[in-house]
Amino acid sequence: MSEYDESTSSDHLRVALEAAQKAADISRGYYAGNFEVRTKEDLTPVTQADVECEEAIRAHILDAFPEHGFYGEETGSTRQNAEYLWLVDPIDGTKGFIRQYPFFSTQIALMHRSEIIVGVSSGTMMNELAWAEKGAGAWLNGQRLHVSDIDDPDKAAVSTGNLKTLATSPGWSRLGGVVARADRIRGYGDFYHYHLLAAGKIEAVIESDVNILDVAALSIIVAEAGGEFTDLNGFPPSLGMRSVLAANPALHAEYLAQLRGFVSSPSL
Repeated sequence: MSEYDESTSSDHLRVALEAAQKAADISRGYYAGNFEVRTKEDLTPVTQADVECEEAIRAHILDAFPEHGFYGEETGSTRQNAEYLWLVDPIDGTKGFIRQYPFFSTQIALMHRSEIIVGVSSGTMMNELAWAEKGAGAWLNGQRLHVSDIDDPDKAAVSTGNLKTLATSPGWSRLGGVVARADRIRGYGDFYHYHLLAAGKIEAVIESDVNILDVAALSIIVAEAGGEFTDLNGFPPSLGMRSVLAANPALHAEYLAQLRGFVSSPSL
């Protein structure tokens, strides 16, 4: 099946897609500017759009599933020990959003007993809406996604994120080994390189200084497209995730062998 059949989606996925659309309407309206920016305690910026998007997402999801937990970037968490926990970053890439880069996105995922089972990644200004559900495949604008089968590092395209943090790691030279062999090195960043990976257009993403809200939805999209998604030590996505190695299966093990121990991993 290459085209998506809405009748097969669960209520969880349906509500997540609806919530993403509500957020898109808000962020699109603010994109041209005319919004307030303040600095949070962690010294990162937040805008009116971030907060309003998350409030809309939260209201829509908890209206449909009042017994579920919710963990949001801007409004915090409720019932974080619930069987079902929603993980939401209303505008991932706020700094870019402020400067009118189109690479920001809305990230919505559902975790069931520590396993991510639904993910929606909405690249609003790039007209890219990707989603996945456990066992039901990954999709981009209604078309089925699958990672590439390139198995030669010399022919691989690799995208990196947060190079500043990677550069200060004692394992920096190990990344140099990956870079030296790759056919192409890019830094697409944010949601976009994961969409490219899931679509088979690049072979790997290496990233540090992330949190689970940034990548939860993207992790299941890559996995359901046939890829492997771990941290740089090979651990699966968890609430404490801080780095990413995502790749097609043919190359993930090879890159992991080179990069394992590059950064520390949180206890699961």
